[in-house]
Amino acid sequence: MNIAVIGTGYVGLVTGTCLAETGNFVTCVDIDEAKIATLKQGITPIYEPNLSVLIERNLNEGRLHFTSSLVDGIADAALIFLALPTPPGADGQADLTFILNVADELGPLLNQYVVIVDKSTVPVGTADLVRERIAKHARTEFSVVSNPEFLREGFAVSDFMKPDRIVIGASDERAVQVMESLYKPFVRQGNPILVMDEKSAELTKYASNAFLATKITFMNEIANFCERVGANVDAVRLGMGADERIGKRFLFPGMGYGGSCFPKDVQALHHSGEMEGFQFQLLDAVMRVNDKQKTILLPKIKTYFHQDLTNKKLAIWGLSFKPDTDDIREAPALYLIQALLDAGATLVVYDPEAMENVKSVFGAQISYAKNAYEALDQTDGLVICTEWSVFRSPAFSTMFKAMKQHVIFDGRNIFEPEEVREQGFDYFSIGR
Repeated sequence: MNIAVIGTGYVGLVTGTCLAETGNFVTCVDIDEAKIATLKQGITPIYEPNLSVLIERNLNEGRLHFTSSLVDGIADAALIFLALPTPPGADGQADLTFILNVADELGPLLNQYVVIVDKSTVPVGTADLVRERIAKHARTEFSVVSNPEFLREGFAVSDFMKPDRIVIGASDERAVQVMESLYKPFVRQGNPILVMDEKSAELTKYASNAFLATKITFMNEIANFCERVGANVDAVRLGMGADERIGKRFLFPGMGYGGSCFPKDVQALHHSGEMEGFQFQLLDAVMRVNDKQKTILLPKIKTYFHQDLTNKKLAIWGLSFKPDTDDIREAPALYLIQALLDAGATLVVYDPEAMENVKSVFGAQISYAKNAYEALDQTDGLVICTEWSVFRSPAFSTMFKAMKQHVIFDGRNIFEPEEVREQGFDYFSIGR
């Protein structure tokens, strides 16, 4: 099948590459000519496990192409995926400018029946807007489908190739048949393709992310309460997770959620409610608690150093919002770094993938280490903000020798308290 994917951001690049991997001929379109030039060389602009391997293979085998020309990109396409940014505005509303502008351009270019697929995360009713904008200038039949993505950064390729479910929002059977044919290779193990109306499909994505954000936030509240009453959040988490109605996932406390999806989607759903005269009171609380959680370690750090961080040199391990990505959008580490700088601390940071992105934010305000141990040299303490696997089994003796003062503030609970204290460190985590 000939497919066009408009937008080569996280979702578009993964979508186009994975569809090419199953034998389709895919052209990815982006107005950023510099990005297109690097992609044509097989250079991946984001870090995502296994993605670069698939891009290189499908480029070499002629199934994956990149262009900055919309006309060339959609020529002969049976499906056109819209994987464009929907950034939040100042009020949290999803900005549909990119999607609707492309919809305006597509109308006069269509010369055969085609299925237009909203892959971006969009508010309820967007499919109708896209349909209206295209129809103004279209000279041929077309369908608009909502097909939200459920990709986890760090696992995006795996999630696309082996999805838990595929959601298709469509109002005509012809489009449903095209979409089911496209996704048949991905559901051979029996995972469902769920067909529903467009508005329900759009809301399914927002509802899913808002629920997961709520689950994370609830566990963080429980962890904070555990500290007040002397309970152990690890024990509470295991007790809760054993209930199959609750499940084990997303019960790990920490410094709050970040990234490109949860913050944006919770805000957008909340704003959509306001536009309809509906108040998402639960989401009000989720956003408020999560904002506070990002700097939950700051009071512990200040208390340990007697409220004076002037001339205190701290190491930061982990900068991305989660492991296995270089994405720092809404990363809790950024908020804590700024708070520590404001308090007078000197910072040396390390992350396996996100260093360059953080340099673009903080520049020379902080120092950047070549590895985790170099970051510890003559520091007064270590702060862990992201649970990269490389941090989980460190050489504590090497750490001890490198550091001037021996204290660890663990924002992701990656160590066992007793083990760390036996190594001679003071240790502070969340909810334990």
